[in-house]
Amino acid sequence: MKFHSLAFLTIAAVSAALASPAMAQGMQAMPQAAMTHDDSVYQAFGAQPGVDKVIDDFIAVWKADPRISHALDHANVPHLAAMLKLQIGQLTGGPVKYTGEDMKTAHRGMGLRDADFNALAEDLQVAMDKNHVPFRAQNKLLAKLAPMERDIVTHR
Repeated sequence: MKFHSLAFLTIAAVSAALASPAMAQGMQAMPQAAMTHDDSVYQAFGAQPGVDKVIDDFIAVWKADPRISHALDHANVPHLAAMLKLQIGQLTGGPVKYTGEDMKTAHRGMGLRDADFNALAEDLQVAMDKNHVPFRAQNKLLAKLAPMERDIVTHR
């Protein structure tokens, strides 16, 4: 299974809140013209129908992956899929808003390890490849997801 440039392992931190209060304050002071919205990654995924298909395929790959399928044993999979579709839609620059829990709260008590996180990253890449998401768009999403590892992984 290929792991594109090991992007998941080498990118620096993003919080589950997606922006710090200082950053949000700085954005408020920007002129409106400077605050253009970039949805190019979202469009590269095929907008929301493409994001939805990637997540549906990701869940299927995840369920079949003996390394990490156990994490779904007690999960409300339809709710999880819905939250992932919102989260990935937002992270890729789409007009949707993630309304779920922060990553630390959502993963509390799951006992996930680095190997689990990496397995999920690989499963997501399989789903993105299956849906012909361009390599550059994949890496841009992975760069936003990778730093969440510190809130998701609780056992080192």
